[in-house]
Amino acid sequence: MSDQAERERVSNGALYAAISNAIVVLLRDYTGRGPTRARTTIRDNVVLVMLEQTLTKGEQSLVRKGRAEKVMEIRHEFQEAMREESSAIVGELTGCTVVAMLSANHIDPDLGAEIYVLDGPPRNNPSGSETDTDAGVGS
Repeated sequence: MSDQAERERVSNGALYAAISNAIVVLLRDYTGRGPTRARTTIRDNVVLVMLEQTLTKGEQSLVRKGRAEKVMEIRHEFQEAMREESSAIVGELTGCTVVAMLSANHIDPDLGAEIYVLDGPPRNNPSGSETDTDAGVGS
């Protein structure tokens, strides 16, 4: 691998890790618990943050009691409340403007997806690969 390619890989990895970590921290701040794993992928002008093990203990209890629809409603409310803040963070880290933000959750398996559409390819990410960030459960 050339020195330039290695520098881009490291630079990209730092950007993706920064996005993953920022979203994990934001979710922890809003819900009291962050996901156990986050993986950011960037392709063209789309940033995808996949989250694993996102449900709080309370939400897990509600799911076991057959109240998954209520958990999905609560998660939707959190996502709406975090929309501006998370978009600003992703915009700052990528050097772009977020023009759209979409969120989705899945109960079993416990997954979440945060999708950010940028006004162009990230200026702070020249090549577009991906990275994993294992995030400990937020306290």
